[in-house]
Amino acid sequence: MKVTTKTLDGGKGSVIELNDDVFGIEPRADILHRVVTWQLEKRRGTARAARERSDVARTGKKFGRQKGGGTARHGDRKAPIFIGGGKAHGPRVRDFNPSLNKKVRALGLKMALSAKARDGQLVVLDNLDMSDAKTKVLKGNLAGLGFGRKALVIDGDAVSVGFARASSNLAEINLLPAIGANVYDILNHETLVLTRAAVEKLEARFNG
Repeated sequence: MKVTTKTLDGGKGSVIELNDDVFGIEPRADILHRVVTWQLEKRRGTARAARERSDVARTGKKFGRQKGGGTARHGDRKAPIFIGGGKAHGPRVRDFNPSLNKKVRALGLKMALSAKARDGQLVVLDNLDMSDAKTKVLKGNLAGLGFGRKALVIDGDAVSVGFARASSNLAEINLLPAIGANVYDILNHETLVLTRAAVEKLEARFNG
């Protein structure tokens, strides 16, 4: 697949060839769903448990006689109605640690990239270098590039410091290094923007 790159100021760059094994495969909804579900489950922390009646270290001795005391007939101090007693129907430990085959995860990322390329939502930039790293300047450049309402920008090994500084106040731009590329973020943005360095890193990631 051939794509014409753009420059940050809206000009045309050169024509590059995208690897069809990474950017040209047919997306499958079931694979993408599995990977996104796995990602969201991995984000969840372990739920803490409350101590229930059997977990509380208090006396089990009956502390009042059965009749004649004028009070309720309690068996021990572990009852949930007492201060220091066990929690009634408290939360249980829930550990969210799903597993997903590495090949499926890699396939999901390829399909997410291919879906953006197929739908015309992929933009390739030569680089993210800015001579004047100002938010106002960058906002003017983005208006000409037509990134849409929300764009995910992926750079090479490390993100451009100037671009990161200029885009930090723009809610419609999210920036990641190539190592952080993931299915959920790619699908959750209207436009995917890759630098030439990002394209090289992603293709090397799957071919090496």
